[in-house]
Amino acid sequence: MRFIKFNDEQIDSFLFMELSDLAKALTKQNDVEVDYSVQSYLDPIEKKIYVSHFWDHREKSETINGLKSDVFLRCIGNFHHTNYHEIGLFIEKTKHLKFPSFARQLAMLLEDIRIEELCKKERAGTKKVFSVRRDLYRKYFQSQLIIHQERSISTDALFNYLYLQLTAQSPINNHAALIENIQRMLPFLESKLFQVYECHSTNQVLNLVTEMMEVIEEVLEKDMLNTYFFLADLHYDLLENPILFDDLKRKTKLKNKDSLKEAKKGDEDVHKNKLPTWHSETSKPTKSFLQFELEQGTNTTINGDGIIREGDDTDQALGMIQGTSKKAKKNDYSKLEALENRKDKRDASNEFAYGLENKYAYPVFKDSTTPTPEQIDKYKANRNEVQLFQKKLKMMIQKTLEHKKTLPRNDLHLGRLNKKLLRLVTDENPKLFYKKQEKAPQIDAVFTLLVDCSASMYDKMEQTKYGIILFHETLKSVQVPHQIVGFWEDTNEASKTRQPNHFHTVISFESSLKQQSGPEIMQLSPEEDNRDGYAIRHMTKQLIRRNEKQKFLLVFSDGEPAAMGYERNGIIDTHEAVLEARKLGIEVLNVFLANGDIDEATKNTIQNIYGKYSIFVNKIEELSEQLFPLLKRLLLKTI
Repeated sequence: MRFIKFNDEQIDSFLFMELSDLAKALTKQNDVEVDYSVQSYLDPIEKKIYVSHFWDHREKSETINGLKSDVFLRCIGNFHHTNYHEIGLFIEKTKHLKFPSFARQLAMLLEDIRIEELCKKERAGTKKVFSVRRDLYRKYFQSQLIIHQERSISTDALFNYLYLQLTAQSPINNHAALIENIQRMLPFLESKLFQVYECHSTNQVLNLVTEMMEVIEEVLEKDMLNTYFFLADLHYDLLENPILFDDLKRKTKLKNKDSLKEAKKGDEDVHKNKLPTWHSETSKPTKSFLQFELEQGTNTTINGDGIIREGDDTDQALGMIQGTSKKAKKNDYSKLEALENRKDKRDASNEFAYGLENKYAYPVFKDSTTPTPEQIDKYKANRNEVQLFQKKLKMMIQKTLEHKKTLPRNDLHLGRLNKKLLRLVTDENPKLFYKKQEKAPQIDAVFTLLVDCSASMYDKMEQTKYGIILFHETLKSVQVPHQIVGFWEDTNEASKTRQPNHFHTVISFESSLKQQSGPEIMQLSPEEDNRDGYAIRHMTKQLIRRNEKQKFLLVFSDGEPAAMGYERNGIIDTHEAVLEARKLGIEVLNVFLANGDIDEATKNTIQNIYGKYSIFVNKIEELSEQLFPLLKRLLLKTI
């Protein structure tokens, strides 16, 4: 099991999940993803928001505000207000320009300025975030301007200067002068530059850039050396053309202008099998119940709009039209089409049943084998070491059940009315009710113990088995059904489109209460990677089929999820799997195993996934002692 790192730096998983939730909320798209990149941009085809590493290595508040500003720009601005068809055409034009990098970065800069104003107008709460963003960028570009002027990198220096001018709060310019050729064209560039605040569309911004590039290419000699703003060269032609509201209201004119003079009012009739429309081939004008917009036909003097009135609750929701048809001589594919439609719906619903990040994962179920004599002997030795805890728990549960059984059933405040009503007068707080004697209470619960069998469990697996044996023996002694499953992903066979995940059920629900069960636990062993969210969803699916009232899922692990293409988004996927299980009434708890002190960042990450339902075991040797109060609390809760 590995920790999530980028360039040897650990990512704040909670902040990453917060940014993902923010992106989904602003775009109202559940399939939108957030990822880190060198520069921030939106991929509208893959629906992916990239936030920039530019905000790393800063004060925590500055990093958070910077990353949020990226999300606001892409999700409020680019997602709703940027025309990517125009962007695609502009990118094709830049391929023929002398300085394509300068043109693209300038276009991205001006578009960001335009949509930033829209974001602040639509959501006033973003002003503070954008203020922090602008201050940090201004400090950065001021330092870059000095460096590029000293090194005579005139193109980058010009871009730095344009940004500082565009975002300046004061008309006084304190920047060092640029080279003479660039200085001469600055008045024209600045006059065009500030027009961005008057632009209302992406097309207007790109036209500004095109006009500025015509002058810039005559003066500059080299293209930009650095990349400050990134305009991705994607297949924007794959995007669907947006349908505007005016397009929905537009009425197409008829090709011919001849009219029917003999049309009169009041000539309505009822058509049972036919639905005529007016066109050049009709012999008689009639009024029909429905109206159609025709591209070819005849103008008429009959008013087709009718009288506008407010609808009633009793109005027809659907108009039905009956007609006749003949059987075709060709084969009937209606049944096949229905089957395909039903299959498509089923596939669509099941495609991401185990999470978007796990669409290429598939389960490989493995049952336990007959224990060897060595495994039986080792199990008995381990069981003897936890037997003290197990007997304490069993005795405590039995006493609690007996106490509930012998509780007084008379003189209650609720229940059936007693015949002794004199206490209504004599007692200040009379207890006049009783309840019938009930059967002894039973533990109506079921447990699943999900054990991480990744390679990092190599030095913890043997001690982990002590805790698992404690659970198994205790649950078996109080007749609570349970299963114990080890999980891992096969790294050697995993690929981008094929990821086998193994589930080794050493103790099944059916065998959990058998007296001889238990030695199979010794078959658990460290294997390879782990895809936690996928495993939790599989166990959730099995638990919801059970009839017990209370369901518990305990996950034994020693770190964050790590599998093929799962390192970064695995935290979010596991968190979502835990939330889904809890919504279905399953209590999910994590037992975090370590050999030594657990750093604060790791604790925060695990708590981000499982919430407050996490137990941290610093010394694996003390696992049984720390699991004792947990198991006690869970069992008492079920009674």
